[in-house]
Amino acid sequence: MSNIRPFGTAPSGETVFLIELNNDKLSCEIITFGATIRSLIVADRNGDPVDVVLGYDTVEEYISHDGYLGATVGRFANRIAKGQFRLNDQTYKLAVNNGPNHLHGGLQGFSHRVWSIDHSDERSVTLSLTSPDGEEGYPGNLECSVQYELEDSSLIIRYHATSDKDTLCNLTNHSYFNLAGHDSGSVLDQTIQIFAQSYTPSNPESIPFGVVEPVAGTPLDFQTPTPIGTHINESFHQLLYARGYDHNYVLDGEANKLHHVAQAYDSSTGITMHAETTLPGVHFYTANYLPNGRAGKGGCIYAPRHGFCLETQFYPDSPNHPNFPSAVLKAGEEYNHTTVFSFSTL
Repeated sequence: MSNIRPFGTAPSGETVFLIELNNDKLSCEIITFGATIRSLIVADRNGDPVDVVLGYDTVEEYISHDGYLGATVGRFANRIAKGQFRLNDQTYKLAVNNGPNHLHGGLQGFSHRVWSIDHSDERSVTLSLTSPDGEEGYPGNLECSVQYELEDSSLIIRYHATSDKDTLCNLTNHSYFNLAGHDSGSVLDQTIQIFAQSYTPSNPESIPFGVVEPVAGTPLDFQTPTPIGTHINESFHQLLYARGYDHNYVLDGEANKLHHVAQAYDSSTGITMHAETTLPGVHFYTANYLPNGRAGKGGCIYAPRHGFCLETQFYPDSPNHPNFPSAVLKAGEEYNHTTVFSFSTL
């Protein structure tokens, strides 16, 4: 189709394709390496186009650089302590790739695989992937897909998966948003509201302790719209551990039904982004570990805090905390979750 073109070649020799989606409100580029959002263009208050996600110009940069910019991550998004969990009275040992822990699917998670194009038209694309039994240590042959669809002023992401054995499944998108434009620098002046009264505090390795605590009275409280930079440099232990925000929030809405995640706003462009999901948590991350001086799209320079992520998810390390919502996908059952990013201007 005319909206699909080659973007490069993966180390496996597979061709990586770029798919361009358009409607009268948004345009978006998806690449099949990592089922990645490469660009998302929104009109500002003057009607001028603004690309609000960080990304790269070549597939080689997506392969070689860390940070998961725009990628679909799995089989389990976020961290699993010590790279192991128990399921059905069996202990599974996973690849460790984040100190002693397992992060975002392991050494070659879904973010670094080439996905197949199942369907594409002007406004939507569906990409699929098979993760074989034992890959990165996970049980079960997992068949999964992600659909990106533009509908009015929204980008809708729909995840689907099935497995032939009980396994873990926790898929998310790792886009770094900057509502002033991907090349505009720091996001600390941008305002965010997160619809969560609680969060899961973590240790210095970003592994949750297993408790849920209120955000009220802490620098992690975004229950009312607050500039991202207002409290980010405070000497609060959770912020010091992570060099900024890198925390899972317990969303107020009912899981498995679409509910509010967050609302963000940039005063320079007037762009507002509203996020919704069916998942129970969101990981708010302020690009604390993005290398300073890395070249991005068009030769612009990225640095820490030049974007923010809203990774809708099951909680980090949930298989090791029975009190957390379960990310177990039972054999024969279906994983169906949706995340929506909607845009408007003030």
